[in-house]
Amino acid sequence: MSQAISGVILCLAYIIGLLSTAFPWGGYVLIALGVGLAFILPRWWKKGPKPFIWVASGMVALLATIYFQAKVPQPATNDISSFIRPNDGKTQAQVVKVRGEVESTPRLTRNQRAQFWLKVIQLDEVAGSDRPMVVGKDVTGKLYVTVPLLQATGLHPGDEIEVTGNLYKPNPPDNPGSFDFQAYLAKEGAFAGLKGRQISLVDGKAEPEWGWWTIRQRIIRAQTNWLGIPEGPLVSAMVLGSQTVNLYLSVAIRDQFAKVGLAHALAASGFQVSLILSVVLALSRRLPVKAKFACGVTALLLFLGLTGPQPSMLRAILMGVAALFALVAERKIKPISSLLLAATLLLIVNPLWIWDLSFQLSFLATLGLVVTVPVLLKWLDWLPPLFASLIAVPIAASLWTLPLQLYNFKVISPYSVIVSIITTIPLTIISIGGFISAIAALAWPLAGSAIASLLYYPTHWLILLVEFFYKLPGNSVAVGAISSIQLMVIYGIILLVWLFTGFHKRWWIGGLIAILLIVIPAWQSKSNLFRVTVLSTDREPVLVIQDRGKVALINTGDANTARFTVIPFLQQEGVNKIDWAIATDSGRTTDNGWATTLDSIPIENFYSYVEPKFDSKSQSVIASAIQADKGNYQNLVVGQTVQIGSSTVKLINSELPIWEFKIQGENWLLLGELQPDQQNPLATNGEVGKTHVLWWSGQTLASNLLKALEPVVAISFSNSVAPETLVELRQGKTKFYSTSRDGAILWTPDTGFDTTLELAENQSSLL
Repeated sequence: MSQAISGVILCLAYIIGLLSTAFPWGGYVLIALGVGLAFILPRWWKKGPKPFIWVASGMVALLATIYFQAKVPQPATNDISSFIRPNDGKTQAQVVKVRGEVESTPRLTRNQRAQFWLKVIQLDEVAGSDRPMVVGKDVTGKLYVTVPLLQATGLHPGDEIEVTGNLYKPNPPDNPGSFDFQAYLAKEGAFAGLKGRQISLVDGKAEPEWGWWTIRQRIIRAQTNWLGIPEGPLVSAMVLGSQTVNLYLSVAIRDQFAKVGLAHALAASGFQVSLILSVVLALSRRLPVKAKFACGVTALLLFLGLTGPQPSMLRAILMGVAALFALVAERKIKPISSLLLAATLLLIVNPLWIWDLSFQLSFLATLGLVVTVPVLLKWLDWLPPLFASLIAVPIAASLWTLPLQLYNFKVISPYSVIVSIITTIPLTIISIGGFISAIAALAWPLAGSAIASLLYYPTHWLILLVEFFYKLPGNSVAVGAISSIQLMVIYGIILLVWLFTGFHKRWWIGGLIAILLIVIPAWQSKSNLFRVTVLSTDREPVLVIQDRGKVALINTGDANTARFTVIPFLQQEGVNKIDWAIATDSGRTTDNGWATTLDSIPIENFYSYVEPKFDSKSQSVIASAIQADKGNYQNLVVGQTVQIGSSTVKLINSELPIWEFKIQGENWLLLGELQPDQQNPLATNGEVGKTHVLWWSGQTLASNLLKALEPVVAISFSNSVAPETLVELRQGKTKFYSTSRDGAILWTPDTGFDTTLELAENQSSLL
C-alpha cells in the first residue's frame, strides 16, 4: 500500500511540476514545499510515505519544469521563419516556393481553404524586394500552410510537394479575447505560415498503393457512398475522429455539435475505445485470457493507426491496455491509479501536452466518469440501470470539465447535459454500426457501404435533433472571462466534495459557492464598468461601448471580423445581448457580419442609414432577423440623435459619411472615406468643429480640416497612415494611435487610453 501511495505521489508531483510552469519560479516553490512536507507530514501521517518520498516528489516537480522548458520548441538557426523579410506595406509581398513533406491530412478552414502542416526542406524566393533573393536554400522547420481547396485534392501525409505563395509570421493577438495564433503555432513547433497559391507534386509522385491514409480514405468513401452528405462524413467522424474527415465534414455541422455540447462525439476518444473493447471481448469470450488480451491490444493499435496519435486517443488507448492487463492478471484494476499512470506516461513522452486543451478535457472527463458516476448511480438507484447510466454519465463528465470550458471558451451551453442524455443511445448505435461498416469496408467496400446505409435514419435524426437544440434561444450563454485563481478555487471545491464523504450530501453548498464565485465578480465588474474599445480590424471601424451593464456596438465588419474579433471579445466580456447596434456604413459592403453576429448574440435596437443608390436587400434580411427576435430596427436620418445609455450618436453627413459620438462629455468624430474635394468645404461649412477624438481610416487629411478639428487624440483603423497627415498630427501635439500597430484601443474615464499590445507586453514582463 505504501509503495502504491508513493507512486501516486510521484506521478502527481510530475504533473503538478508541469502545471507550475504557468508561474515564475514554480519548480523551486514546489521543491521547497516537498522539503517542508518531509518535516511536517510524518508527524501527522504515521503510516504514510517516508520523508525522502516527499523530498523526492519536490525534486521530481523541479525536474519536470526543467524538462518542460527543454521541450519547448525553439526555431533553429536555419528555420524558415528566419528568412521572412519585414513587410512595411509599401514593398511587394515576398513570394516564395517552398519544398517539403506533408505531415498531416488536409482539413477545411472556415474560409473554405485547405490547411495542412508541411515539414520544409528547401526555400526559393520568387520575388519580393530589390535585395538578393534566396535561391535553393536548405531550411528546416514546420509551416502552417493554407491553399485553395482544389489544390489540396488528393494530398496526403508523406507527399513531397512544392508550394508557391506568401510567407508570413503570425502576430500576437491584437484584440482582447482573440485567438492567439502565434502561441498556437509555437506549441506545434512552427513559427511561420504560408498562404499558398499553387501546389505541385515533386517528380509527379502518385498516390501510394497502401498506407494509413489510403485505409482511412477507403473507409470514408465506403461510408459516404450510400449514406451521402452530411450523414456519411458524420459517421466516419464518429469512427475515425473529426480530424481525419475534416475535409469532408461541413463547418456548420461541427459548429452545431460543438455549440450544443456534443463536440466529444466527433473526436475519437474513450467512448469509442470502450465500445471497441466491449465488442472485442464479447466476440472473444470463449478464447483463453491471453488470447483476449492479444485481440484487444491488436484492435486498439489498429484503431490508433486509423485515428492518429492524438493526446486524447493515446490516453484512452493506455487506459484500455491497463484494463486488459488487469484482466490477464485476474485482479481488479484501480481506475484512478491507471488514469494517473496513463497521464504521466503521456506527459513524459510529450510534456507540452499538459497545456493541450483536448488532453486536459479528456483527462478530466475520464476522472469524472471514474469517481462521480458510482455516486450518481447510487442516488439514481430508483431508476432502471440503463436510464440511470444515461443520466449519470453526462452529468459526471460535465461536472469535471465545465470549469475548464468556461475558462477557455467563456460560454456555457445550457442544453448540453440534456442533449447528451437524449443522444447517448443513437450515438452508441451509430458508433458501433460505423465500426462494423469500417471493418467490412477494409475487406469489401460495397459491404461497408451497405452496412453504413442502415445508419441513415439514426444519423439523420441525430443531425435534426442537434439542429433543433442549436436553433433554440439561449443555446449558449457567455459568462465572461474567469481568472486562473477562480478556476483553481472551483476545482478545489470539487476535490473537497469528492475526497471527503461528509461533503457528498452537502454537494449543493459547494455548487452554490462555485456559481457565486463566477456570478458575483462578473456582475460587480459589469455594473461598475464604463469602457470604450476600438477593436483592431482590417477595413471597417468597429467600436464597443460598455456602459454599466449595457452594450453598444458600432459596426461589426465582415463575417470573418464578426466571427473572429467581435464575437470573441463580447463573449470574453460576458455579453449576451447587444442593447444598441449602429451600422455607420450600411449598404456599401456585401459581406457584412451582422448576420454572423446575430447568430450568436441578439440585438435589441439596431440603427442604420442606407443610401437609396445602394442595394438594401441585405439590410432587409437583417431587419427581419432582428424583428424575429423581437428587436427594434430603425433607419436614421441626417441630424438625428440617438441615445445609447449615457452617450449619444448623431449622423452628421450621410454621403461621406460622418458620425459624431458624445461620450462622457467628449466628442468622438468618425470620418468616412473623404475625397480631397470634399475636405475643404467640410472644414468651412460648419458641419464639423473641434473634436476630442478623431477616428478615421488613416487617409490624407487636408491641413485646414485638421485645423478645424484640432483633435486631442487621433485613432486610425487601417493598416497604413498617410505620412503627411501623421506629421501634421504630431506638430499639433495630437496623441496618435493605430489599431494595426497598437492593437485594440481601450479608454476609461479613470485610466484614459491603453492599448492591447502594450498591456500584453506589461503582463508578460511580470511573468
